[in-house]
Amino acid sequence: MRLQKYLSENGICSRRKAEEYIKNGEVSVNEKTITELGTKIDPQKDKIYFKGKLIKNQNKKIYLILNKPKGYVTSFEHEGKKTIKEFLKGFPHLAYAGRLDEDSRGLVFLSNDGDLINKLTHPRYEHEKEYIVETEKPITDFELDLLTNGIELEEGKTKKCKVYKINDNKFGIILEEGWNRQIRRMLAKIGHETKDLERIRINNIRLDNLKEGKIKILNEEEIKKMKI
Repeated sequence: MRLQKYLSENGICSRRKAEEYIKNGEVSVNEKTITELGTKIDPQKDKIYFKGKLIKNQNKKIYLILNKPKGYVTSFEHEGKKTIKEFLKGFPHLAYAGRLDEDSRGLVFLSNDGDLINKLTHPRYEHEKEYIVETEKPITDFELDLLTNGIELEEGKTKKCKVYKINDNKFGIILEEGWNRQIRRMLAKIGHETKDLERIRINNIRLDNLKEGKIKILNEEEIKKMKI
């Protein structure tokens, strides 16, 4: 098994992120630092360490969702900031799909199933993510059409997306992309400030009535919906 796959399958991070950690010298095998991508290991014999901590081979897969409140960073380590780790005590070695910034709230999917996390985060799979957005001032139908047809940002023009109006200051938006603070920057481009941003769906999993700061372990039927 390749080293980056082992890290991914044990919920440390996605395969792409694992490659970064390996290149940065943060992974060791049998106490020897490895920086070469594609290094093969034997999970039954070799001892794998990430940032000095032994990574145990996780056989049982865990799938859960968190309703992240505002004021928390979607990360497990961030100096000087509150992180989602606070809500995940007893669930080590989980990776997340879809970062929410500190000022946003809503659905975060977590698992130690590295393959699924990779498929949910890799751009080529284009999974839908649905948000409810509230603006400081009323937003017009014309402006919603601008969002639908794409906005020019630093990375390029955003893809066409689905937008539906809820009231004068609130609308829903469904994206397949996941650029950093994308919705906030799209709105800023057309002269709007984001008052509230909540993610309510990733792929086929919905936030529904899960309370803020709470987690929900997904049942078999819900897990099947997430499989790609």
